[in-house]
Amino acid sequence: MSKTKSGAAARMAVDIGGTFTDVALEFGGKRVTTKVLTTSAAPEKGVMEGVQAALKQAGISPAEVAIVIHGTTLATNALIERKGARTALITTEGFRDVIAMGTESRYDQYDLNIELPEPLVPRWLRLPIPERLDNTGKVLQPLDEAAVRALLPVLDAEKVESVAIGLIHSFVNAEHEKRVRDILKAERPNLWVTVSAEVSPEMREFERFCTACANAYVQPLMARYLTQLEKDMKAAGLACPLFLMLSGGGLTTVETACRFPIRLVESGPAGGAIFSAYLARQCGIENVLSFDMGGTTAKICLIDHFKPQTSRVFEVARVGRFKKGSGIPLRIPVIEMVEIGAGGGSIAHIDTLGRIAVGPESAGADPGPACYGRGGTDPAVTDANLGLGRYDPDNFAGGYLKLDAAAGRSALAAKVGGPLGLSADMAAVGVIEMVDENMANAARVHAIESGKTFADRTLIAFGGGGPVHAARVAEKIGVSRILVPTGAGVGSAIGFLRAPVAYEVVRSLYTRFASFDRVGVNALLADMQAEANRIVAEGSAGRPTHETRIAYMRYVGQGHEIPVPLPARPLAEADIPAIRAKYDEVYRLYFDRPVPGSDVEVLSFAVIVGTMPDDVPAAPGAPKGREVPPPAKRMVRDTVTGAVAEWGIYDRTRLAPGDTVPGPAIIAEDETSTVVTARFTATVTALGYIELNAKN
Repeated sequence: MSKTKSGAAARMAVDIGGTFTDVALEFGGKRVTTKVLTTSAAPEKGVMEGVQAALKQAGISPAEVAIVIHGTTLATNALIERKGARTALITTEGFRDVIAMGTESRYDQYDLNIELPEPLVPRWLRLPIPERLDNTGKVLQPLDEAAVRALLPVLDAEKVESVAIGLIHSFVNAEHEKRVRDILKAERPNLWVTVSAEVSPEMREFERFCTACANAYVQPLMARYLTQLEKDMKAAGLACPLFLMLSGGGLTTVETACRFPIRLVESGPAGGAIFSAYLARQCGIENVLSFDMGGTTAKICLIDHFKPQTSRVFEVARVGRFKKGSGIPLRIPVIEMVEIGAGGGSIAHIDTLGRIAVGPESAGADPGPACYGRGGTDPAVTDANLGLGRYDPDNFAGGYLKLDAAAGRSALAAKVGGPLGLSADMAAVGVIEMVDENMANAARVHAIESGKTFADRTLIAFGGGGPVHAARVAEKIGVSRILVPTGAGVGSAIGFLRAPVAYEVVRSLYTRFASFDRVGVNALLADMQAEANRIVAEGSAGRPTHETRIAYMRYVGQGHEIPVPLPARPLAEADIPAIRAKYDEVYRLYFDRPVPGSDVEVLSFAVIVGTMPDDVPAAPGAPKGREVPPPAKRMVRDTVTGAVAEWGIYDRTRLAPGDTVPGPAIIAEDETSTVVTARFTATVTALGYIELNAKN
C-alpha cells in the first residue's frame, strides 16, 4: 500500500453533484477538500481537475494515494434526461406491455389528465419470445432458441446498443434468461446484455422488468465513463484501486459497478447518510436528522440508533413532483431518504397563481445562477442568499468562483420582484423563505410516512447549502439542536471515506410459516452468502467482515412486507417459532398491534456482507471557553423580520473549541457558511464541530 511522507496511507473521495464536484483527501491525520464546477458534458474532466487541486493543496504525489472512492449522479441524470442507450426488452410472449401497464394504480386519483411515466423501452423494441416457467421454476414451455436468433436482425436494424432480458418467473429459475444472454453474446459480442434475474431476482415482474431496463439503459454510458476515468487516473499517476459508492451505503469495485450500474443511482446521497451516521456514533447521538443541501437538490434522511433507514424500492424520474408512484420503480437496495429539487442552483420563478416558487429546475453548473457570471439569467437560491448578505462574493467556494452580486440582484428584480411589485431585496427574502419551507415540509412528510417525529433529534447539516439553511429549517420543524461538522461543504465525499466495502443480495423464495421450507431457505441463504462474499472479497483486502440476514414478511393476504432480522447462520428448527415471534414484535412497531391467528408468509430474503466499520475515536473532553476574536461585520437581511442589521462574520478557521458565537451571526469557511439565526447560539465543540442550540 502506498504511504505518504508521514507514513500514513492517503485516501481520496470524489462526489459528482449536479453543480459541484467535491473532493476530500485524508492523509497523516489531516484532510484537504476542494470544490470545482461539474463538467456535465465530460464529468471525468471535472473529477481530474478537483483531484489535481486536492493533491497540490496537500503537497503529496498521486503515487501516495492508496484508494479512491467515487460517487456520481451520472446514472440518475441519464434516466431523468432520457440520455441513455437505445435499449430493447426481450420478454415472455404475452408480457411485452408489463412495463407500460405497471400496477394500474394512480398516483393522483382525481387528475383526469394524469400523466404516467413513459417506459424506457418503447413498445416496438419490446420483443416477445415463446417460453414459459411456472411459479416454482418448472418449465411449462421450452425456450424457442430459433425465435431468439430471429430477433438479431431486428436489433441490428433498430441500432440497439443494450438489451434487457425479463422473463416471467425467472427469479425462481434463471435458466432461460441466461440462455438468451448466451445466444446474444455469442452472435453479437459487442451488445450489452442485462439479465433481470441477476439485477433484481425478486417477484413482482413490473418492478423487476423496470429495474432490468434501467440497468441496460445506463450500462453503456456508465461503463464507458468508469473505464475512461480509470484510464485518466492511471495516466495522472493514480495507480490505486478505484471503488464506487452504492445506493445502499456500501462500496464495490468498478467491475461490479459496470455490471450493475443501476445500483449507483443514489450513490452521492448515500455518502451523506453514511457521513451523518458516522458523526452520530462519534458524538453519541442516537437519533438524528441528516440534512444535505447541495447545488441541485436537498436530501433528508432519518437515522436511528446510528443507522440510516433502508429500503428496497426507489423511484426515479417522477412525473409528479414529490408524488409516490409517478416515477420508474427500481427494486434495488437503497438508503431511504427524501430528495427534493431545492439546492443553491434551484431556479426561482412566479407560478401560474402569482406565487413565488423554487425548483425543481436547476441552473446547474453551466450556466449556473445569474451571479456566477457564466451567462445565466434566471435567479436561483444562491442569488437570493448573496442578495441577503450571507455570502462574500469574493470568497465563494474558497475563492474558486467570484460572484457577481449585481447580476444576481438584476435577475431577482426582473423574474421575481417585478411581477410582484417587490424590491430585489424582498424578492430574495421570499425566495429563501419558500425554499426553506419546501425543505421543512419535505422533512415533515418523510417523518410522518416513517411513523417518526423530530422530538429529541439533532439536525446534522452539510453540503454547500445545508449549514446556510439549517437554522431556519430547524425553526420550522421544531428542532432545537444542530451540528455542523468540519468539512461540511463536502460532507458526502467524506462519507465515502467512512463507508464499508459491502454488498447486498436479495432473492425471492415464497414460504409460509405453517409449512416453512427450512432446507430450501438455508440453501438459498448459503448461495446468497457465497455471492456477497465473492463480491466483497474483491475489495476488502482481507479485512474482517460481518453478515446481516433479513426476511421480508407479511400476513397472508397483505400487500406489503416488513423486514425481520434473521440469525446470520443456518436456521435450526428451534429458530422458526422465534422468527415468527420476532415478526409480531416488529409488526407492532409499525402498526401498534399484531393480528392474532393469522399465518405469515415470507416473500424475499436479503444477505448483506460488509467489512467491519472503522473504530470511532473517542471525543475529547469538554473545552474551555475564551474571548472570541472580534468578527468582521456585514449588513445582512433577516428572512423572518425582513430587517437589515450588522451581523458578525466569523472565520471558522480562527475559532477554537469552546468558543461561543451568539446569533445572529455567520460563521464562514471555504465551502459553506453557517448562518446562526437570532434564535440560536453556536458553540465550537471539542471535535471542532459547530453546535447550534436554541436559546431559552
